[in-house]
Amino acid sequence: MEKEEKLLTLSEFRKELNIPLVLARKLISWGIVEGTLAVDGTIRVTEEELLEAKEIIKNPWRKGYLYFKSLGPGLITGAADDDPGGIGTYSSVGAALGLKIIWLSLWLLPLMLAVQETCARIGIITNRGLAGVLKKHYTKKLVALIVLLLIIANIANIGADLGAMAAATKLLVNFNFVLLAIFYAVIIILIEILIPYQLYSKILKWLTLSLVAYIITGFIVHPEWWTIIKEAIIPDLVFKKEYLFAVVAVFGTTISPYLFFWQTSEEVEENVEIERTGPVTQEVRIAQMRTDVKSGMVFSNLVFFFIIVTTASVLFKNGINDIGSAEQAAQALRPLAGDKAFLLFTLGIVGTGLLAVPILAGSGAYALSELMNWKEGLAKKYSQAKSFYLVITISILVGLGLNFLGVEPIKALYYSAFLNGIIAAPLLFVIMVVGNDDLYRWRRSQ
Repeated sequence: MEKEEKLLTLSEFRKELNIPLVLARKLISWGIVEGTLAVDGTIRVTEEELLEAKEIIKNPWRKGYLYFKSLGPGLITGAADDDPGGIGTYSSVGAALGLKIIWLSLWLLPLMLAVQETCARIGIITNRGLAGVLKKHYTKKLVALIVLLLIIANIANIGADLGAMAAATKLLVNFNFVLLAIFYAVIIILIEILIPYQLYSKILKWLTLSLVAYIITGFIVHPEWWTIIKEAIIPDLVFKKEYLFAVVAVFGTTISPYLFFWQTSEEVEENVEIERTGPVTQEVRIAQMRTDVKSGMVFSNLVFFFIIVTTASVLFKNGINDIGSAEQAAQALRPLAGDKAFLLFTLGIVGTGLLAVPILAGSGAYALSELMNWKEGLAKKYSQAKSFYLVITISILVGLGLNFLGVEPIKALYYSAFLNGIIAAPLLFVIMVVGNDDLYRWRRSQ
């Protein structure tokens, strides 16, 4: 007797299982559910297979793991926003101003979602990186200026991140700072060049979990939740130079131009990967992307929120207001919040650095390669995209060098965050115009 089959749309299949769209498709493509997924997103599945799928995702831990596994560029991009330099900026602001800036973690989220979703959509629809798309709409000189500013800011970030990783490791094991910084730089370069994209993207995804350390630390320090919720919802505006500079720096750290370029390029890489595993319509692809981007941006701002909670509740409360870096914040937490908070904060710096430095270097390499019409992409081997990988290598080495040339990477980072905050606004406008234009033309072509 033949098993009765159902023909469901991907949306209907998702509703049957009560799971996100991105996970619904992955259950089929991974072979966890033995259905047949068509290009248009319809699924041919038996009643028995549907019951098996419901049984698989019944366990909340299993469901959570599969959901995490189904996410991609959106989650990685969101997590990369909280790099060691960003953690240093948030820590510095939390120690200096307490909870006065925490409202930005909530109020910036809609803007982050809008811009990253637009960047992702540009990549999916045009199959080009952001610099390549901008070049079609604006003069090459203007795009070259944007790319130059991007790379300068990225190198400052890379230098600060490598320095923070080495300094944080030195807090745990008494080893030479210079050798630690060189070690991390070399490891990141080798991983980015030698490991295939399919495996590399999985490594980046697992590194995002290092940020959970900051959420746990926020609970360890026993903050005053009622005060925190009130401050997060209702902005406490202060029209003073220090406060306004902090707002712009946090804006530049959170709405970072390198994330725009990385998100767009990674969606192009993801297009190639999806074609390899089983093509889908762009409507389905965009729906999956939205879930991915929302997850990444919410996670990013949740970490931002908890870093402010921790530093405001411990450092600001105890009169420790001058924090220049993430590792200084970790060290200051130890006598006040205990060894667990110190250890989690410190390990988080190393984990986020391993995630963010490749993305900082990679986003600049994507942008410059698209500007110069070089072959680019992490899915390509070194021999296929030498200039692309050379930009990555040089960016990391120059950033490393900032730590040994008397340049204070944290100061460079703070001012680059301020610069990012200034250039992000016009760049956001350009992205929205280009994104809406490309979406309009795509809809006309359907």
